[in-house]
Amino acid sequence: MNYKKVNIKNGITLHEINTEKFKVNMMSVFLTTELNRENVTKNALIPAILKRGSSTLKTQEEISKKLEEMYGASFNCGIEKNGDNQVIKFYMETINDNFLPQSGEKMLKESLENMLEIVFNPLLENGAFKEEYINQEKSNLKQRIEGKIDNKSTYAIDRCVEEMYKDQPYGLYKFGYVEDLEKIDSKNLYEYYQELIKKCKIDIFVSGIVDDKVRNIVEKNENIKKLEDRNPKFNVLEPENKEEVEEKVIEDKMDVTQGKLNIGLDLVLENEKERYDAVLYNSILGGSATSKLFQNVREKAHLCYVASSSYLKNKSNIFIKCGIEIDNYEKALNLIREQIEDMARGAFTDEDIDNAKKGIIAQLKTIADEQDTQITYYFGQELTANPISVEDYKTRIEAVQKDDIINVAKKIRVNTIYFLRN
Repeated sequence: MNYKKVNIKNGITLHEINTEKFKVNMMSVFLTTELNRENVTKNALIPAILKRGSSTLKTQEEISKKLEEMYGASFNCGIEKNGDNQVIKFYMETINDNFLPQSGEKMLKESLENMLEIVFNPLLENGAFKEEYINQEKSNLKQRIEGKIDNKSTYAIDRCVEEMYKDQPYGLYKFGYVEDLEKIDSKNLYEYYQELIKKCKIDIFVSGIVDDKVRNIVEKNENIKKLEDRNPKFNVLEPENKEEVEEKVIEDKMDVTQGKLNIGLDLVLENEKERYDAVLYNSILGGSATSKLFQNVREKAHLCYVASSSYLKNKSNIFIKCGIEIDNYEKALNLIREQIEDMARGAFTDEDIDNAKKGIIAQLKTIADEQDTQITYYFGQELTANPISVEDYKTRIEAVQKDDIINVAKKIRVNTIYFLRN
């Protein structure tokens, strides 16, 4: 696998991941902008509108027909939070030219051009987005926002984040807010889209059997030619200097049979190296089946159906997630605190460290096995202050020692305890 970046214009980057491991090409376009309340709902609505039709492929039916003609190519889009950024994502997957039944076909070129057409040349009606599409997608997005309570586990995590980052960008819900939908119409959304395309960070990824012709295709594309140089505003992801805050407990009540206990921890990281120490800390605490949370809280004490933790490096947080019997709240919380205290005392073994390292490195090795994982990794590095190759990432993980993990553990602070109960 060979990775290369090409600057197409200021703020517009082509990323080539050359690999012969797959018979398909995967290509993506990421539009990155700062996360804020004013535009969060508009950004969530835009990919839904763009996938409905372009200037040349005017309906979803026409897009679907074109994908079928391209040997069953697939196309998808979505929205994500990445640190204090909001990212609009588009993906297309097509068979590689080398494996086409008829030689001479140029599926890579056709696929790239169709995707760029959908993203950058939308269908317009009277100088704005098509009103019928706007109304339908506003209704769909409203249902999605209102339906966030249906998945109680995800809802509890979102609420914990919302409380931790109240009145801050990262506390915003990535799909936006129903009350903001009411202010959006076909005209003002198109005006915002034009401003977004003019200023946002644009990353184009192509993974597969690629060569210099990819750059040529992108640079000569009429939709790319129309784009201007830009100095995009986005938030570079780096260790945050966390201020000490008073621990808070938030409790919500719903008609649930299982309690959802989520604990947001602040990591006080002083340098880039400690981010890798934190990866090991999280794995030993709750990031694997051999972790302290899984073994002690779930398996031995039988207090949780689920007990795990995840490291959000983009915000220097660890989130503990547990599904519990509601009456077990105090017992579970106290035992979880014990695991956090044990980590700070160094009450974990060299075997724990070795198992954690093996698990993390095994995950890193799988990056080469899936194209979307490759793209996700390299895009994540694109937004960080100190990008790093997969091999260097492995080296840094292997170099972490027990004292490094204890050092991180001693600076862990509980920020928010969130409990969803009946």
